Amino acid sequence: QVQLVESGGGLVQAGGSLRLSCACSGGICSINPMGWYRQAPGKQRELVATLSTSGATTYANSVKGRFTISRDNAKNTVYLQMNSLKPEDTAVYYCNIVAARPKPWGQGTQVTVSS
Repeated sequence: QVQLVESGGGLVQAGGSLRLSCACSGGICSINPMGWYRQAPGKQRELVATLSTSGATTYANSVKGRFTISRDNAKNTVYLQMNSLKPEDTAVYYCNIVAARPKPWGQGTQVTVSS
């Protein structure tokens, strides 16, 4: 069964940095376009960064210039480097393939940014 396991979240002050990791089973990270999503309390899940199989990236305007998505195929892991964090970045962060039918969602990792 496909598994996506996110880690690396935590509590950080505004302006700080975190690096999130997403460990993928079955090699799905390397053969699919991947995305990082986040869901804040009371809000819908939103896509914040994508990485195509060819290495092209896209970012939501709210994180552009601050977040970087990357992938290590040898480790079957996708990363999200988050710099200059803001309180509005507080959310549970998830990774998944970017497709009409996503894989089962992992538990996510909580990111809390204090002001």
